[in-house]
Amino acid sequence: MAMTSAVPRELTGELRGFREVQRLAYDCAEAVAAQLGPGVTEREAARMQREWLRRRGVRDWFHLPFAWFGDRTAFAGFRVPLQFFPTGRRLEAGMPFILDMAPVHRGFTADIGYSGCLGPNPLHDRLMADLAEHRELILREVRERRPLREIYEDVDRLMVRQGHANRHRAYPFGVIAHKVGRVRERRWSPHVFGFGTQALKGLASDALHGHREGWSPLWSPYRFSDHPPRPGLWAVEPHLGFRGTGAKFEELLVVTDSRDPEESAFWLDDDLPHVRRTQEERAA
Repeated sequence: MAMTSAVPRELTGELRGFREVQRLAYDCAEAVAAQLGPGVTEREAARMQREWLRRRGVRDWFHLPFAWFGDRTAFAGFRVPLQFFPTGRRLEAGMPFILDMAPVHRGFTADIGYSGCLGPNPLHDRLMADLAEHRELILREVRERRPLREIYEDVDRLMVRQGHANRHRAYPFGVIAHKVGRVRERRWSPHVFGFGTQALKGLASDALHGHREGWSPLWSPYRFSDHPPRPGLWAVEPHLGFRGTGAKFEELLVVTDSRDPEESAFWLDDDLPHVRRTQEERAA
């Protein structure tokens, strides 16, 4: 998705479509989180997300829902991609969890991550509070048009100062974010290894064009991300880990070519669970 002009904060119709599907995904995460209890498995939690969204018209995906419980929220021991898929791990009292889903609805894509805990967990509370600094840092430096690779390194340094480990490095290519865009709606939308083929085609097309023009749709610590933020929508997911506990958020960041810093980059929606949590904590 290319954005060739400034986007006013009163969102365009296209951006409203992305915001609606992102809110739908977060509504799903909150609804499923409220139903989780001791003994529920990751596979069951992933199925609950799929069924909730399908009942509301979702038929395609950037990727199918994931769920991680306990030390799997910090990707403990993850070495191969298959370890990301939901398992029979059962939720227990005090255990952290992450729900991650990327539905496509009416041609608009969202990719979200929701972190929670089954009961009190001070360490998880600390991770969630520290994530707020990363949300602020990322927006500030994108507005400064810093190269993506440098922003990634600054996120790393902030994690070190906070005493945490970078767990998004465990993702393929170590990405902290990737571009998303419109997906052509089809009557039948297959998926391969949990990823929707239509959405993957869009990402592959961006990768091809970007390679020719010197940019990448993947925001990573590697040389191919050594360029300023590309206009479009980016699904951003800083992921902190500490002693077997992980937490992250994932949401859409809008980047434009506006010279106005306020309009050059902004989070698509500030009415999200982790943002409300931060606002409530600071108000208290």
